Amino acid sequence: MDVMIIKGGKPLNGSVATSGAKNAALPLLFASLLAEGEHRFKNVPYLNDIDSTELLLNHLNCQTYRDGEWFKVLVKEPENIVAPYDIVRKMRASILCLGPLLARYGEAKVSLPGGCAIGSRPINLHIEPLRQLGADIEIENGYVIAKADRLVGDRIVFDFATVGGTENIMMAASLCQGETILENVAKEPEIVDLAVCLRGMGAKIEGEGSSVITIEGVDELKPANHRVIPDRIEAGTLLIAGAITGGDVKVTNCVPQDIDSLINKLVDCGFEIETGSDWVRVRPCAQWAAVDVDTAPHPGFPTDLQAQFMALMTQAKGTSVITERIFENRFMHVQELARMGANITPKSQVSVVRGEKGGLSSAPVMATDLRASASLILAALATDGETRVSRIYHLDRGYENLEVKLQGLGAQIERRSG
Repeated sequence: MDVMIIKGGKPLNGSVATSGAKNAALPLLFASLLAEGEHRFKNVPYLNDIDSTELLLNHLNCQTYRDGEWFKVLVKEPENIVAPYDIVRKMRASILCLGPLLARYGEAKVSLPGGCAIGSRPINLHIEPLRQLGADIEIENGYVIAKADRLVGDRIVFDFATVGGTENIMMAASLCQGETILENVAKEPEIVDLAVCLRGMGAKIEGEGSSVITIEGVDELKPANHRVIPDRIEAGTLLIAGAITGGDVKVTNCVPQDIDSLINKLVDCGFEIETGSDWVRVRPCAQWAAVDVDTAPHPGFPTDLQAQFMALMTQAKGTSVITERIFENRFMHVQELARMGANITPKSQVSVVRGEKGGLSSAPVMATDLRASASLILAALATDGETRVSRIYHLDRGYENLEVKLQGLGAQIERRSG
């Protein structure tokens, strides 16, 4: 099992480009199930979650392959419509095949999903809206079993702005009979990207990026030809890497407005931030102030940057209160940061971080989930000694060659076989 070895204490400097967004690419690839033929996608990152998606698509009789800068999916009618446990357990986003399979083929059997253990992500946010569209759904022996002659449009109000639920119902509703109105939907950039792709396939969708999306169902869609948006979470992580080391880092191939909430917090801390049309730069700052953060659905502060920002706050002057409002179990990185000397008091959904510049020291630590693994690497970059981060397979689910990108900025970091 691979580990990451980091020798910190050195400012990072230079320019680094983000990869395609994992959280956009996954629903886009599952959207290919809505139309037979060859789908073409650009800017698809090389990640373990993409590999898991390929495996599931292959199981559903699709052929997937990379051809230069293109990621191609050749969709054919599946011999069976089962998404098995052995594949689905690796990645919670696998549930996104449910809507497309049901809408396109009238049935689906999908294992209850796995993924990072960071709290409850209720499956009913996918199931109940599909029932409203006319699906007959049962849960038996760990599988969601769904059937429908043809889904029929309806007005659906989500209990809260669920990203995955919004994506699944958007895809299903594209092939519904009649109009579907989705209210209290997620507004994330990945939702907008999915809508753009579906519209390019022939779907009639309006309102993405707002709280209401309207979809007029069509009888048939055509294969996609689409470029995946840049990864805003990776962009934010790289920006924090520059900040926590007191470096001068320019992150390119990104959409600055997608991380406005992070940029605003960094400015509040005292960092000088510059932005362009597709780049953002953090300037060196010798001492930054502690600020409070509440995670929230987009355009609020992303829960996927909470752990990384907490690492930054361990080096701030003052006390920061970090409140996690999306997931109830997303402070598992706290005990690992504490092993490095961080002064953090965690409660159920709030952590109080008492910052101290230079207060971290090297220690062996263990990643507990995808974003926690990034926070530990960021913390290690701020220490003077050598830190060993184990269980970095979590990192490989969502960051493409992160250590290589950090090396390009001057970091002393390497991957070793454990």
